[in-house]
Amino acid sequence: MNQSITDTINTSNLPQHVAIIMDGNGRWAKKQGFDRTFGHQNALKAVRSAIETCGELSIPYLTLFAFSTENWNRPKLEVNFLMKLLTQTIQNEIQELNGKGIRLKVIGELDNLPSSVQEPLRKAIKLTEENTKATLVIALNYGSQHEILQATKKIAEEVKKGMLEISAINEKLFENYLYTHDMPNVDLMIRTSGEHRISNFLLWQIAYAELYFTDVLWPDFRKEHFIEAIKSYSQRERRYGKTGEQIKTE
Repeated sequence: MNQSITDTINTSNLPQHVAIIMDGNGRWAKKQGFDRTFGHQNALKAVRSAIETCGELSIPYLTLFAFSTENWNRPKLEVNFLMKLLTQTIQNEIQELNGKGIRLKVIGELDNLPSSVQEPLRKAIKLTEENTKATLVIALNYGSQHEILQATKKIAEEVKKGMLEISAINEKLFENYLYTHDMPNVDLMIRTSGEHRISNFLLWQIAYAELYFTDVLWPDFRKEHFIEAIKSYSQRERRYGKTGEQIKTE
């Protein structure tokens, strides 16, 4: 690991799961006098940087919010561009991810995406499914309220069929019906671009996450910015409803 990173971060207190709302592509492009799509094109460097930084710090789970269920309301040309860009990026990057031992996982309503996106995604997921070094999660056509609602419906259906007792329903069981059932909950949630909202992202999974907001627009987000977020996290005390004194004695 890079010595400069260990000098500035408490490596005994690192997140296991980081989630990022990659915000600011459109504003970044407009600042430079270009169309919004130019910002999306230039966001890939930030994605690569985030993946590399997680690798250096041995952070096993990274979730990126790529496209929400609400994003379908954007101009059709922008949506079409995003779908095409996503497909090209997967095809261009998947061999490198696989070579690094990174598993690709997608959360969201994959079946509702265009077939031109579904096919390369499913191939990439299949190619990397046995990898264990780290997991890159892409939240695509994802909305947390929908995820929670779908989980509730599945549980209700099993109760109705007599497959599940109401008394057996608890937080742990509920999590088994979420997209993230095989992953730890989020420890650190980062949002770029200066906005201070969650935007229907992993609402259940960030219940006790530390939140970090930065004014940096996503296409400009680099290793040094990620390190600042990790450094902030490493200095915080996570109490889970307990007092600071209880945490120290435990």
